[in-house]
Amino acid sequence: MAAQATREQAQAILEQLAGPNARLRDDQWAAIEALVVQRRRALVVQRTGWGKSAVYFIAAKLLRGAGFGPTVIVSPLLALMRNQVAAAERAGVHAATINSSNVADWADVHARVRSGDLDVLLVSPERLNNPDFRDEVLPALARDAGLVVVDEAHCVSDWGHDFRPDYRRIRTLIAELGADVPVLATTATANDRVVADVVTQLGVGGGDTLVLRGGLDRESLRLSVVSAGTPAQRAAWLGAHIDSLPGSGIVYTLTVSQAHDVATLLRERGFPVAAYTGSTETAEREQLEADLLGNRVKALIATSALGMGFDKPDLGFVVHLGAPSSPIAYYQQVGRAGRSTDSAEVILLPGREDEDVWRYFASVAFPSESMVRNVIRELDTERPLSTPALEPLVDLNRSRLEMVLKVLDVDGAVRRVKGGWVGTGASWEYDEPRYENLDAARKREQQAMRDYQVTDECRMAFLRKQLDDPELTAGERCGRCDNCTGARYDGHVDAAAAEETRQRLMRPGVELAPRKQWPTGLSKLGVALSGKIADGPAAGRVIGRLTDLGWGARLRRILDAPDGEVDDDVVQAAVKVLASWDWAVRPVAVMALDSDRHPLLIGSLARRLAELGRLTDLGTLQYAPERTPVTAVNSAYRVAALDGSWLAPDSAAIAAVGGPILLVDDLADTGWTLTMAARVIRAAGAPDVLPFALASTN
Repeated sequence: MAAQATREQAQAILEQLAGPNARLRDDQWAAIEALVVQRRRALVVQRTGWGKSAVYFIAAKLLRGAGFGPTVIVSPLLALMRNQVAAAERAGVHAATINSSNVADWADVHARVRSGDLDVLLVSPERLNNPDFRDEVLPALARDAGLVVVDEAHCVSDWGHDFRPDYRRIRTLIAELGADVPVLATTATANDRVVADVVTQLGVGGGDTLVLRGGLDRESLRLSVVSAGTPAQRAAWLGAHIDSLPGSGIVYTLTVSQAHDVATLLRERGFPVAAYTGSTETAEREQLEADLLGNRVKALIATSALGMGFDKPDLGFVVHLGAPSSPIAYYQQVGRAGRSTDSAEVILLPGREDEDVWRYFASVAFPSESMVRNVIRELDTERPLSTPALEPLVDLNRSRLEMVLKVLDVDGAVRRVKGGWVGTGASWEYDEPRYENLDAARKREQQAMRDYQVTDECRMAFLRKQLDDPELTAGERCGRCDNCTGARYDGHVDAAAAEETRQRLMRPGVELAPRKQWPTGLSKLGVALSGKIADGPAAGRVIGRLTDLGWGARLRRILDAPDGEVDDDVVQAAVKVLASWDWAVRPVAVMALDSDRHPLLIGSLARRLAELGRLTDLGTLQYAPERTPVTAVNSAYRVAALDGSWLAPDSAAIAAVGGPILLVDDLADTGWTLTMAARVIRAAGAPDVLPFALASTN
């Protein structure tokens, strides 16, 4: 392709993507020229908002127009995929995605790939080793791809702040590409060590590789650190200041439970906020993201699940309740703010307990050699074992076991097949020096995060130094952070407000947020439900989370024990939770959910609550005889399996009580059981259903 003509075409596509006033930067063109004209490989390390996605969408369309095959984009987060598909459509690029949220669409997408109907296919990294995709779709993609893009490429590196074993499988895809197929790797957060490792991992090294690294200063960000004391004091500080922060934003927490607790606390004070974590359902995430984009919420109280790829150019603030363990991860998260505004507030509220969280996550890193070899030993070379079947045989919980299996798969010691995992019989060496070096690097990053909190240097320069910013000069200061300007937030917290917050955080009871959106793809499973949920339950309550330090251990023992009548102390805890429940209309009746595991426990709890609360006891919502236990993990399949699981309750009895019904269960996990059961009760005439469970999983 002629370079000048190609640049003119690239400019025209950029205007379709970003508007008529957009102009192609010289460094953006350098990357596009390397990929399209020279058919080279490139690594682009540029700050958030630089326009990395514009580079690969423009290159994809130019290559497709020249007769090359579709572009394959490996993308780590669903939010990123949704934004990118929408961006592709604006430029007339036919794009589709394969990920865990659209299982029902996979067959259609595979057919479009085979027919050549797609210009861009976005793939989540875990799909690369799905047996059907790996064996039936991936070979054709590797053979025919016009371009391969690895977005958020720091995930490839052991040294990156967000290493993901699934990303290591990208090496297999790239190894099978033709020599003239260009590869683009992009990230905003990579220091020198990560850049070198990504180049090696992706096989994009050598003299013919273009590496583009730009400056990482963010001229709109005003960085501050505030010392506000205990968790309750910091939550109270946030409640006192959130209304004065500009626009809408994100409040990051270190744990899922903290995200839910803070969201509940702020909502009770009248602030429009919501929790967003890794356990939030995909459809709910989409709605929450849309609410934040549309400024319908003041903030999302989020874990790191809301990060890479979420794009709200006018995000006004990012607050951290607790410090991440890595300044590089911190830079990545605060980079969500101020992309198109003159100023955005970035506030860190560190706590002494942060290091407990750091230690916990470090403790669940790659396990010892003996544990890993035990996994290999339990796997047959012919008879596959599923992860749930393997879990009881090895001394690892589900999440750690899945990580080990993924790493062993990349290393060639095990292989994922239909039905689970098999051993390959190949020799495997435990790379102890590598894991020791990783542990040392992790400790250095933790120390750097401690240093960031107390430094009197420019805070932006400090973060840029951690990322080896090539444009940072000695003694440079941003002129915006609290250290540069001397303007600081007061960390003082009113004693009464702090005590009230502490009491609220210590009380038994956790809010159970209702499902708001049906999962996508239900129509393909024969269920006529879509969009917003209009006939589900109201917000509910549980006594505590299984992960809580207080009630968590007690609740786990109750649910693990043989079924029996409820204990008095559990009933008293339930009464306290119900007494503090600020419901709009008090329930007038109680109904238990049928249960395979704990029918006596649930039934006795419902009866005791009816007696103590003077509620009508409506008995149990019974399973239908043809009902089968639900084993599906995917939400769409789970909802489809739950549809029709219960007999219709007595509508005359429900009409007679004439008010909301308290629905009692043992454990709330995905929320779909309570949602589908509530629909059955409401269809029988209940004006509202208030879910109550002993425990929740998150």
